[in-house]
Amino acid sequence: MVESLNASMAAAQTARQSSKPGTGGSAFASGDFETFLKMLTTQIKNQDPLNPMEGTEFAVQLATFSGVEQQVQTNQLLQQLLNGGTNGLGELSGWIGRDVRTTAPVWFDQSPLTMTVDPAVNADTVTLVTLDARGAEVSRESIGAGAGEIDWQGRDAAGNLLPAGLYQFRIESAKDGEVIDVAKAGVYTRVTGAELVGTTPRLILAGGGTAELEDVTALRE
Repeated sequence: MVESLNASMAAAQTARQSSKPGTGGSAFASGDFETFLKMLTTQIKNQDPLNPMEGTEFAVQLATFSGVEQQVQTNQLLQQLLNGGTNGLGELSGWIGRDVRTTAPVWFDQSPLTMTVDPAVNADTVTLVTLDARGAEVSRESIGAGAGEIDWQGRDAAGNLLPAGLYQFRIESAKDGEVIDVAKAGVYTRVTGAELVGTTPRLILAGGGTAELEDVTALRE
């Protein structure tokens, strides 16, 4: 019986710790959970010794209580999202369906991607370097030295269309054959959702890509 009590109390403590949010327990967790533990202990002490409660019944009670506590906390978080009170995530809902310019990897569906090129002012040669989602170089091509928007057609050095996937880009500026600047190129892509990673909001992009807000440099219809 002592082993059953110890196991039940240990499980209860584990459930309590796992159900606490990162910023501290809610009133529900810190108040009602203590009451539940006292009731459980009293129940164990006063049970019929000739007909003791099975350990599985304790586990069911713990699981039920932990589930209710988790649901309460989930409802609180959802309400915060609806009110736009969780680190601006509510405001980001207005970005869904719009295009952002980001330096994060974006999905290429074999249709042209619009990107912004801003090489070093005194560069005489500018190279667009294409990288895959892991950062491995896929292709490089020489482009004009001017700044502005261009449409990337997604072709390799042989003119073959690259496979669909996530790609990112950088601009290498050179003068007299020497690289003088390397910068990420921002590409426009569609926002399909927003999520929280810990307490930090993050955009979900078309094709399954994601972008931190710090990687976004423009927003448009």
